[in-house]
Amino acid sequence: MTKITIIAISGASASGKSLLAETVYKELLPDLGINGITVLKEDSYYRAQDHLPMDERKETNYDHPNAFDHELLVEHLDELMAGNTIRCPVYCYSTHTRKTEVIELKPANVLIVEGILLLSNKNLLDRFDIKVYMDTPLDLCLIRRIQRDVLERGRSLDSIIKQYSETVRPMFYQFIEPSKSRADISISRGGKNRVAIDLLKVKINQLSKLG
Repeated sequence: MTKITIIAISGASASGKSLLAETVYKELLPDLGINGITVLKEDSYYRAQDHLPMDERKETNYDHPNAFDHELLVEHLDELMAGNTIRCPVYCYSTHTRKTEVIELKPANVLIVEGILLLSNKNLLDRFDIKVYMDTPLDLCLIRRIQRDVLERGRSLDSIIKQYSETVRPMFYQFIEPSKSRADISISRGGKNRVAIDLLKVKINQLSKLG
């Protein structure tokens, strides 16, 4: 069985993780094929909160490690590495819990995982072949977060700023920024850093051929 190469892309919320992951995915897809590369999001593994009323769900600290079911993510990475298909959860930002449906994800030669706290969990770290940290200034992340959450998630400016001040920024300094030291590659200027994208693609191609 061919070894799966797993790339983790971490960093602050709205630091450019998704853009980098999608750019690398789209540019490697013609060479690796539909079964050769895929993307998995840490956000899919937010814990189910069906048992909580909506008011309590809204107050959850979504930037703390306890908000994520990292145990299930580790289990799913192991299943993919073993050549098995997983049933990936689907998270809803409007209801603040998982949807009833799941997405079947087949193993691929290259797996890109992106999320804010990937490098803060030792069990996850042990499974990554390349660890990337998006080193984007927090003021730029906040601007991007406001644009994204207003346009894509229908949130108010007041609620975004409140959450940012009370949990996003403090959790960044407590958990996310310290994980930078565990990265193999630190990328500045966000997901459009062309040099970083090309270097990452070369390294992924090298590892996938070794596998």
